[in-house]
Amino acid sequence: MKIGIAVLGTGRWGVNLIRNFLEHPNSQVLAVVDPNRDSLAAVQKQFNLDASVILATDWSQVQALPGLQAVAIATPASTHYTLAAAALKQGYHVLAEKPLALNLTEAIELCQLAEKQQRQLFVDHTYLFHPAVDRGQRIIQQNQLGKLRYGYAQRTHFKPVRHDVDVLWDLAIHDIAIFNTWLEQTPIEVRAMGTVFPKEEGIRKKEEGINQEAAEIENQFLPSLLTTNPAEKLADLVWVTLTYPDGFQAFIHLCWLNPDKQRRLTVVGSLGTLIFDEMSPETPLIVQRGNPDWGGEENNSFESALAKPAPTGATPTKRIAPQPTSIRHREVLSLEQVEPLRRVCDRFLNCVETNTPCLTSSGAASVELIRILSTLSKSLELGGQPLIPF
Repeated sequence: MKIGIAVLGTGRWGVNLIRNFLEHPNSQVLAVVDPNRDSLAAVQKQFNLDASVILATDWSQVQALPGLQAVAIATPASTHYTLAAAALKQGYHVLAEKPLALNLTEAIELCQLAEKQQRQLFVDHTYLFHPAVDRGQRIIQQNQLGKLRYGYAQRTHFKPVRHDVDVLWDLAIHDIAIFNTWLEQTPIEVRAMGTVFPKEEGIRKKEEGINQEAAEIENQFLPSLLTTNPAEKLADLVWVTLTYPDGFQAFIHLCWLNPDKQRRLTVVGSLGTLIFDEMSPETPLIVQRGNPDWGGEENNSFESALAKPAPTGATPTKRIAPQPTSIRHREVLSLEQVEPLRRVCDRFLNCVETNTPCLTSSGAASVELIRILSTLSKSLELGGQPLIPF
């Protein structure tokens, strides 16, 4: 029997969820909810939805829908907690877009509620289902990079500027999730420094209009939500530093105002470097073989050989200082050709069918990411003070 699903939100990600659930053999889209009637009409036309699919402007209109088993939430971040809590209380399984909630207390409450209701709470951390992340994790686990030195990531673009979260909460969660997965660790210390750029009058008024429109949409989903964070107080540029138990450090650059879109994450090791560049569709995952520093085993062996005494009677040879090894080989890794979101939807449906959690995208896993983000926000408020995730 197919799993009945309602999708809340018809924005860019909501439309992708609708498409994937419509195409999946184990799901049936029973309802689509969005306060904007024009958006509902556009979705109906785009997918030629069957007349049996309910198009509703209010979530309450479908809460008691016969056959409904699961709810997918793709609405503004500040609505996630209330919508997810309502769905869980109704006895539905929940797939929520990241972040699960905007504070740690609410995220923990949702996990506890899901456990009490014996329902699955699944958070859409799409990158953890990306073939490049899977392959990259195997590369690191097989020790192909040698001793890991450090990592860095750039996640930037020119708008959209969010009205309910800053650039840290909007973008950082992806790279933190990937680093944690690849390293199989969580940070023991985090730091964030950021900047809010003053807006020129014309740009400021335009953004105020966009933010007001977004707030109205948000309030249509949640009429009780009356306030949102003013955009002028939300950081546009943030630099993040994550320190892991083994001393590995990751540096993340986040910005809404870069003229070029970047989605690039790199891990540097003693024997090579792993690069995941989403903006290079032909070569998204690359390993550059070679020792970029002085500390690899091959250099230690080289130094040991140089340090051996010359045979008796031999002419002393001049000791040559060891040099960093240059990159010897650049390998473009082959990847499975599958849409990450399709894998997300497939895994969610499997979790619903078996009523078992997905370790990588469970509510509990998302809580740990929100714990890190909350601590980074506190560091940001304190001007970049290093903090232990609390």
